[in-house]
Amino acid sequence: MSFFKNIGESFKRLGALASFSKIDDELYDELEEVMITADVGMGTSQRIITELKKRVKQEGARSPEEVKPLLKSVIADILSSGSQKPKMGSARPRLILMVGVNGVGKTTTIGKIAAIERVKGGKVILAAGDTFRAAAVEQLQIWGDRVGASVIRHSEGADPAAVIHDAISAGKAREADLIICDTAGRLHNRKNLMDELSKVKRIIDRELPDAPVEVLLVVDATTGQNAVSQAKLFKEAAGITGIVLTKLDGTAKGGVVIAIVAETGIPVEYVGMGEGVNDLMPFDPAAFANAIFGDEEEA
Repeated sequence: MSFFKNIGESFKRLGALASFSKIDDELYDELEEVMITADVGMGTSQRIITELKKRVKQEGARSPEEVKPLLKSVIADILSSGSQKPKMGSARPRLILMVGVNGVGKTTTIGKIAAIERVKGGKVILAAGDTFRAAAVEQLQIWGDRVGASVIRHSEGADPAAVIHDAISAGKAREADLIICDTAGRLHNRKNLMDELSKVKRIIDRELPDAPVEVLLVVDATTGQNAVSQAKLFKEAAGITGIVLTKLDGTAKGGVVIAIVAETGIPVEYVGMGEGVNDLMPFDPAAFANAIFGDEEEA
């Protein structure tokens, strides 16, 4: 079965391009409507159409059939336009700080990333920093046991920064390759979020001044434009370096991926398509652009 499964369902109307006899405003209006329906969002859809018109003119396209590859290239370029990941040094351990609201699949994603590292032969430590959600620590422990990663945990309600401090100490002492830190998914207000994450980041900067550090935001694709809002909030609060988009198998409106990159400038690093340990893959902009047009075999 295709990895991207049904993400192109809302884009199926693009197949109606063949029914148009010429490239005109009616055609562009149809394309814009399809993208809005697919959760690309109004602003990003208009940006795409503006760029598409420019490329149609530059390429001298004359028929609607020639529009499809140009539209695909516009979308692929947007998906590839996220800010580049910061250069990572060779110091060990590496650290990934995972952020995101409750229910997006953050803890499961941590387990999957740990599994990817373990397959490479890396030594992984998980920090159970979500000490406020019931059963969050136990859920992370299950994943740790499943993939062969050590879990540093405190009692429920403990200070997340203290948990992460101890995980870093353990990582250095055990010569770990990767530390993945879970965090609480509460979003009562921006100040609480920023204060808590700032404290955690100060600990990381102090204890691992030369280590490669990534901050990955996990968002749920099924929440549509709300995922874009979350990405903007966490970008401001946490300085995120990349996005993991989960539950992409549960939505036919895969256009939210385009909207997130276009509106935040942050690259999508991984996409999750299910609950299985192997259902997480590095994001490929060209493959995704092909998939929404039903052309994944070209990727």
